[in-house]
Amino acid sequence: MHRPQSGFTLVEAMVAMAIIAIGLGIAVPAYSNVAAATHTGSARIDLGESLVAALDHSVLTQVDVVVCSSANGATCSGSVDWTRGWIAFADIDGNRAHGPGETLLRRQSPLQGGTHLRSTPQRTRIVFQPHGGATAGSNVTFTICDGRGPAQATTLVLANSGRLRQGKPTATAARSCVNPG
Repeated sequence: MHRPQSGFTLVEAMVAMAIIAIGLGIAVPAYSNVAAATHTGSARIDLGESLVAALDHSVLTQVDVVVCSSANGATCSGSVDWTRGWIAFADIDGNRAHGPGETLLRRQSPLQGGTHLRSTPQRTRIVFQPHGGATAGSNVTFTICDGRGPAQATTLVLANSGRLRQGKPTATAARSCVNPG
């Protein structure tokens, strides 16, 4: 009398492992793309909220407000790379540097998930003035990108009037954002 055998044969186990490997091969890249897109969207929202809050505060208090890249969350770094964070503060003394007694409106922590944020060359800080716009000069373009490559990069363009719009970066800006340094 033979007892029925339970368990898997080696072939059945190998087929099951192959199916799992194929499923993971499809799911992991898809998850990575979704996670990268989420981090990029979050960075775009955080930057937009910071810029709008700075403009609002400037108009309501009749004080210049500075938004700048900041690696330490307290002072402007003077860099076009905003990946490590930024600050927004009321510039009461007009020296464009955050000092004692000046209200810190926003402190953005470093971006997550391999997301990078760069501003137009030479635009390391934005000053909002009480009349409702940014200081004279050209528009500032923020390029936001992640590990999905230059084709997925996006921009936020801030006009001197304070108007903010989304756009598509130049190929050079997208490449330099994805491969900063």
